[in-house]
Amino acid sequence: MSDRRVLVGRFGAPHGVRGEVRLQSFTEDPAAIGNYRPLSDASGQRQFAIKSLRHVKDNVFVARIAGVDNRTSAESLTNIELFLPRAHLPAAAEDEFYFADLIGLTALSMTRAPIGRVKDILDFGAGPILEIAPAEGGETLLLPFAKAVVPEIDVAGGWILVVPPVEIEARDETEAAPREENPS
Repeated sequence: MSDRRVLVGRFGAPHGVRGEVRLQSFTEDPAAIGNYRPLSDASGQRQFAIKSLRHVKDNVFVARIAGVDNRTSAESLTNIELFLPRAHLPAAAEDEFYFADLIGLTALSMTRAPIGRVKDILDFGAGPILEIAPAEGGETLLLPFAKAVVPEIDVAGGWILVVPPVEIEARDETEAAPREENPS
């Protein structure tokens, strides 16, 4: 896990003509992104140093980046995602997790039988959703990432315990049950 990189932000559009660029932070404390080093692009080839941040709103800032001093240079950064080595992030508190640490863990049923692997964690604004790739293949399972659905997580052991919501269990039983023909 020490070589894993975590997505912490994304450059947006240029701001003005002096090389500033909008920056969206994905960190718990949005301003903390200004303190993290080394930030790199998805390939790990380009590195970026944030010289200054000005808060705009929520998790959006106007940033000055080392080596970027004009609008054309700032435009070349648009939509570049920023990554940080996982080892450079602080330890997570008890019952808190970095999503990057959960990806790849084995999802187990209550009987400890493997269900699949955590493929991704999605968040569209209503709360995080686990995407689990089933062990047998097929459609991924989408489950809310909530204590009731995921009561146990052992990152060091490489697994999570999953208790699917009643709606999903009921649907699975209905789909598995043979259908009776209408005798008319």
